[in-house]
Amino acid sequence: MTQSITSDRILILDFGSQYSQLIARRVRESGVYSEMHPFDMKDGDIKAFNPKGIILSGGPNSVYEEGSPRAPQIVFELGVPVLGICYGFQTMAAQLGGSVMAGTVKEFGHAQIDVIVDDKLLNGLKDNNAKIQVWMSHGDKVASLPDGFITTSSTPSCAFASASDESRQLYGVQFHPEVTHTAKGMEVIANFVHGICGCGNLWNPKNIIEMRVAQLKEQIGDERVLLGLSGGVDSSVVAALLHEAIGDKLTCVFVDNGLLRLGEGDQVMKMFADNMGIRVIRVDAESRFLKALTGATDPEDKRKIIGREFIEVFSEEARKLDGVKFLAQGTIYPDVIESAKTKNGKAHVIKSHHNVGGLPDDLHFELVEPLRDLFKDEVRKLGTTLGLPHEMIYRHPFPGPGLGVRILGEIKKEYADILRMADDIFMQELRASGWYDKTAQAFAVFCPIKSVGVVGDARRYAWVISLRAVETVDFMTARFAHLPYELVDKISTRIMNEIADVSRVVYDISSKPPATIEWE
Repeated sequence: MTQSITSDRILILDFGSQYSQLIARRVRESGVYSEMHPFDMKDGDIKAFNPKGIILSGGPNSVYEEGSPRAPQIVFELGVPVLGICYGFQTMAAQLGGSVMAGTVKEFGHAQIDVIVDDKLLNGLKDNNAKIQVWMSHGDKVASLPDGFITTSSTPSCAFASASDESRQLYGVQFHPEVTHTAKGMEVIANFVHGICGCGNLWNPKNIIEMRVAQLKEQIGDERVLLGLSGGVDSSVVAALLHEAIGDKLTCVFVDNGLLRLGEGDQVMKMFADNMGIRVIRVDAESRFLKALTGATDPEDKRKIIGREFIEVFSEEARKLDGVKFLAQGTIYPDVIESAKTKNGKAHVIKSHHNVGGLPDDLHFELVEPLRDLFKDEVRKLGTTLGLPHEMIYRHPFPGPGLGVRILGEIKKEYADILRMADDIFMQELRASGWYDKTAQAFAVFCPIKSVGVVGDARRYAWVISLRAVETVDFMTARFAHLPYELVDKISTRIMNEIADVSRVVYDISSKPPATIEWE
């Protein structure tokens, strides 16, 4: 099974585009396994990968500048189809004898391409109208095509919006088919991976689960596995997957730090311990965390304290267990990509809140990371297929430090309890109105300032709650959600009526950039 669903594979070489991960995700959505690697991947590694096709991503550089990145020449010599996107198209053209120049008119945003030739890449896209809406993001453009290439589409300011040399199975597009703003982008990706590269569509949740369960059984055997269960999407799917593979050889430690959402601890126990029969050790550590956080006001200090306390609590529980050989973690593919180091020295550390990092030396566990080659949307699909509830799998992101970074300044139990209730009312009304699924992330923030209010004939001097809701595709940019006034009014009224310690509710209308999504 492992070989059969990954033998058709597409290699994406990354030139630094903000959309590179989207390319890999779109290929997988088409049912084909893909991996993303730096543009300077070694020839031997490219051969060993044995791709059915190669995609060259976009990037921020200009091909004509000295030292700009180039695709390995072997890419054009392997005899497999190649698709260049934006910068990938430009470097392909330049390396094969064409030329690239700075555009007199730069295109950023929506554009319409006029399809000239219905080649295999653009096959079936025209319908009755040759013009197709696409998403452009470039200042440079191909000025002349290499020998053997023909123009397949254009815009008024870009003569070569796409081109191909079908005899060598080389294709280039100046636009970005991987983004949702390109009307028929998925068709372009599907045409490449299926119609041109000849790949099947075996990469799907059912097959992935079957493959991963077999791999876990082989890796773990009769040994025992420990998992730090947070109740988040990644750790929940790991728990369900491991339970499917090894049954009662899995033990989970759930650390309740007092900074979770309303009723979340009980929900986690009900789902995994009661309904699924997984052994879950629940540690009530609220007082311990709050004591450690006393006096801490800087966001980074709070994160470090919460992370340190979690490691200590988790380690104490791990030492009580006998015969545990493996530690399971919810590392996912974007974490792995961000940690990859290229020759130019750019590197990112895996996000610490996703993993149990920094365990003491006496805990010698071998790692099990069953999600490390999956994107978040794939993890969610696996969770649904494994039977986890939709509201758990598709709920909004929740920060690793929990409410600790949604309580501004010092953290106190009083503040956490108020915030929990306010946030729960916010979520209830978003779900009831249908706006929960329309927003990518929404939450309440506790502001440690008091404001005067009037309740009946009495004066109230109480805390302020801020509501935050954003719309975004990739979380790199976001705009505040334009919630209906009637909905905001209802939420505000409920919070102030039902929580005596809140006298004012405000709505955050900041977009990213310049603001971040979380307040801390």
